[in-house]
Amino acid sequence: MAATPASGEREQFRSRLGFILAAAGSAVGIGNLVGFPVNAAKSGGAAFLVIYAAFVVFICLPVMIAEMSLGRNTQRNPLGAYKAIAGDKSIWRLGGWLALITPFMIAVFYQVLTVWLLAYFIGAVTGNLESLADPAYFSTFINSSDVFIYLVILTFLIGFILNSGVQDGIERLAKVLMPSLFVMLISLTVFVLTLPNAMSGVEFYLVPEFSKLDMGVINLALSQAFFSLSLGMGILITYGSYVKKAQSISGGAKMVALVDTSVAFFAGLLILPAIFVFNPEVDTDSLSSSSVSLVFTFLPKIFLSMQALIGFFGASLFASAFFLLVFFAAITSQVSILQVPMSAFQDELKLSRFKSVLTLGACAALLVLACIVSFGMVPFFSDFLSYGGGSRSFFDLVYDVFYETILPLNGFIVCIFVVYRWKRRKLNEELVVGDDSFEGSFTQKYVAFALSTFVPAILLFVFVTTVLTKFFGISPF
Repeated sequence: MAATPASGEREQFRSRLGFILAAAGSAVGIGNLVGFPVNAAKSGGAAFLVIYAAFVVFICLPVMIAEMSLGRNTQRNPLGAYKAIAGDKSIWRLGGWLALITPFMIAVFYQVLTVWLLAYFIGAVTGNLESLADPAYFSTFINSSDVFIYLVILTFLIGFILNSGVQDGIERLAKVLMPSLFVMLISLTVFVLTLPNAMSGVEFYLVPEFSKLDMGVINLALSQAFFSLSLGMGILITYGSYVKKAQSISGGAKMVALVDTSVAFFAGLLILPAIFVFNPEVDTDSLSSSSVSLVFTFLPKIFLSMQALIGFFGASLFASAFFLLVFFAAITSQVSILQVPMSAFQDELKLSRFKSVLTLGACAALLVLACIVSFGMVPFFSDFLSYGGGSRSFFDLVYDVFYETILPLNGFIVCIFVVYRWKRRKLNEELVVGDDSFEGSFTQKYVAFALSTFVPAILLFVFVTTVLTKFFGISPF
C-alpha cells in the first residue's frame, strides 16, 4: 500500500496512466454507452460522429486543458482554486461555488441511476432476464422497497472507495475497472458483429445522412461532447490538482478525450447492430433519446430475444456482461464526481478523509432519498414543480438544472476566468511545466486563441438556448 501523504502534503496520482484512466472513468458513463449511439442514429449517423469529434477537438479540449491547469497550479478543489487566484472576497468565488455544487447535485441523481444498474445486473446474473424484459417491471421496481436495499449496498461500496484515497481508492479502481470495461465492450461488440443482420446496424450507424443535420443536431452534438467529457463539473479541476508537475497537462487531456470518444464510438458499434440483429424492422426514429428508457426498458427485451440464437443462458450471460459494463462506467463516474466535494471538505474545512466521507453522505442522504421516491412513491416529490409546459418530479428538476443546463455556464466561467483573471501568460507557464515542447506549439497558440474568443461565446449560447428550451418551452431552432 502506498505511504500516506504527510500532513499538509496533497495526494497525487502515482502515474500518468492512473490519471488518464481515472479522468476517463469520470468521463465514460451511461451517456457514452447508450445515449451517444442513439443520438448518433437519430441525427445522421457518421455525419453526427464527425461533428461530435470536431467539437471534442476544437472546443472541449481547450476547456479540458484550462480546467486541469487551474487545478494543478492551485493544488485545490474548484472553490479553492478560484479563491487562490482571485481572493476570498472576489465575485469569482461564485464560479467556484457553482463548480462545487454542480457535481454534488449531479452525484445525487447519478446515485439513483447507479442503484438501478446494480439491481439489473444482479437480476440478470440470477436468471431473471425474463422479468427484466417485462415492460411493467421497471416502473414496479423503482417504486418498491428493494431499491433501498440496493441503495445501502451501493452507498457503502462508494464510501469505502472514497475513504481509501486518491491512490488506493480512485486510481486503483480506475486501473481495474477501466481496462475491464474496454475488454468487455470490445468483446461484446465483436460478438454482436458476428450475428446475422448486424451489418445493417453498422451501415445505419456509419453511413452519413447529411440531410438530418440542422442547428438542433449541431447543438445536440456539442452538448453531448461537453457533457461526455465531464466539463463544467469541477472534476477536471480537482483531478488536475492531483497531477504531478512532471506530467504533461495537454498530453493527458488529449488521451482522456481519445479514450472517451473511442468508448462512445465502440458503444455505437455494440448497441445499434444488436438492435438490428434482434429487431430488424426497428424504427430508429421511435428510439427514445433517454438513456434511462433505453437501458431499462428497451434493451432487456433485445437481450431476451437473443435466446432464439444463443439460448436463455447465453442471453442472460450477455445481459449480465452488458449491465456490468454500464455499472462499471457508472460507478467510476460517481466516485469521480463525489471526489470534488470530498476535496472541498478536506481543503476548506480541513476534515480528514473519513470525516469528509461521513459529511458528504449526510449532506447527500436526504436529497438522494427525495430523488428515489420521485417516481410515484411520494406524490409531493413526483409532482414537485411545473415548467417547460409540464409537471416535473424532484429528480427531473435536479437533472434538468445541474446536468442539462448549468454545465455550459460553468465552462463559460472557467474560460473567462482563466483568460482574463488568471491571464493567458500564467496558463501558458503552467502548461509548459512537464512539457517543454508545448512552448511555441500549435496547441499552445490554438488553446489561447480558442479560450479567449469563440469557445466561451459558444458555451454561453448553448446555456441560453438550453434554458429557453428546457424551462420556457421556447425552441430557437
